[in-house]
Amino acid sequence: MREVRWASEEGAGIEHLAFDASGGTIRVESVVVGQRYGKAYGLCYTVHCDAHWRVTYAAFRVMGGGALALHGDGEGHWRDGEGRALDAIEGCIDIDLSATPFTNTLPIRRLRLARGERRPIRVVYIAAPDLTPVAVRQAYTCIEPDREYRYEGLFRKFAANLPVDEDGLVIDYPTLFRRLPPPGPSH
Repeated sequence: MREVRWASEEGAGIEHLAFDASGGTIRVESVVVGQRYGKAYGLCYTVHCDAHWRVTYAAFRVMGGGALALHGDGEGHWRDGEGRALDAIEGCIDIDLSATPFTNTLPIRRLRLARGERRPIRVVYIAAPDLTPVAVRQAYTCIEPDREYRYEGLFRKFAANLPVDEDGLVIDYPTLFRRLPPPGPSH
């Protein structure tokens, strides 16, 4: 189990994430305290992936607000928490939660791009705190394998180079998130 933290570059937000990639699956639990459009929120989320970094389960809950559960089969078919098919996001493999740099890790690891390779994809975009899943177009380009990738939000004309660590977790996301150093030993 590994834990990392990011601070928001846009406000007083912070995220604490627990990451476990042992046993052939990936499991993440996280809590985010953030703000969007001047409104503060607290959000907890869980993401489970198979060994190929395909999302099989994701759950999001806003404190005092809404919740969303997604069940994926790794092939682009999704169901909600009640088992209903979600046709609007059919064909998407990855998810992108606006409140965290973690979800950029999913396509970075899953696509396994070679240096200079660029791949446009459709992803399930989930804006916090409203939690409405929509399909959007993004692209990833490998600048340096296992070290740096370029993210393009084609649906909003935004791009950023993302340095990653040995687990593929984003270190810094220019203008949005900055990794915090691990806490030192307490005295």
